[in-house]
Amino acid sequence: MASTDYKDYYAVLGVNKTASADEIKKAFRKLAVKYHPDRNPDNKQAEERFKEISEAYEVLSDADKRSKYDQFGQYWKQASAGGGWSPNGAGVDFADFDFSQFGSFEEFINELLGRVSSPGGQRTRTYSYRTSTNPSGYGNVGGFKDFNSGFGNQSPVSLDREVNLRLTFAEAFQGSQKRLKIGNEMVDVRIPAGTKSGNRLRVRGKGQTNSYSSGRGDLYLVVELEPHSFFQFEGDNLICEIPITPDEAVLGASIEVPTPDGMVTMRIPPGIRSGQTLRLRSKGWPNPKGGRGDQLVRIVIDTPKTVSAAEREYYEKIRDSRSYNPRSHLQQVRL
Repeated sequence: MASTDYKDYYAVLGVNKTASADEIKKAFRKLAVKYHPDRNPDNKQAEERFKEISEAYEVLSDADKRSKYDQFGQYWKQASAGGGWSPNGAGVDFADFDFSQFGSFEEFINELLGRVSSPGGQRTRTYSYRTSTNPSGYGNVGGFKDFNSGFGNQSPVSLDREVNLRLTFAEAFQGSQKRLKIGNEMVDVRIPAGTKSGNRLRVRGKGQTNSYSSGRGDLYLVVELEPHSFFQFEGDNLICEIPITPDEAVLGASIEVPTPDGMVTMRIPPGIRSGQTLRLRSKGWPNPKGGRGDQLVRIVIDTPKTVSAAEREYYEKIRDSRSYNPRSHLQQVRL
């Protein structure tokens, strides 16, 4: 398959490589509705786009196909045919190798030979190679000696390094600079505003070192946000719970609500029910591409466990004069 034939199915659906199955399904449905032939009659471009979206979803919605696609990229179909497959047809086991980084087999060959620059002038990922008969990896390189017959018994070893990075909500929300000790090296990292759990931050050239070529892989920081006592995530939005009193629920009220930027005033409509959610637009989490998400406020009616004598008297008057019966519909319930 030529590099021009390769399709990034994640890019086709507009999702990250770490997207969940539900996120992939949601993205597919949104695009399918937009580009469906029934909504775009006689539009060949939309028809081709719909086919491309469907092809991407067919692969990414299948756990086994997605796993092979993530590992082998454009070669995933060949890999599905059985073990021992290699991109040049030799009987080499590349089961643990990620081919998705390469646009074509030529790029893979260039990388294997240490040609670290792609045709576009950009540095590609660096790998070292070792053989089972020559543990030092090079020296009298059996793999290169038999290069035309399938690279001997070589297996690729990624020089990339992955490290977990815990951040507070404040650090992730505002963005920050952090100095991390990775092994024996101090690494300065810029945390972009709006980072969330699951994001992978790439630090170029700070991975492991190839002792033969002195080339280095990249460092990937996998973000994990520490739990917050008030805010949580619901999709891309922040969500919180706010308690209100029974009289505020009945009569309505204006209350103060914490947001990442500070307190804001929010109007509670009369007759609100416990569990209903109100929305504070553009008061939520920053989008790295610009703008802000919304903050969702879930209302919880908080009934007091103890009341004063005066309060009890008023509650009794309300009870005695109340016209609303929330259980009236239960009289019709039958098996």
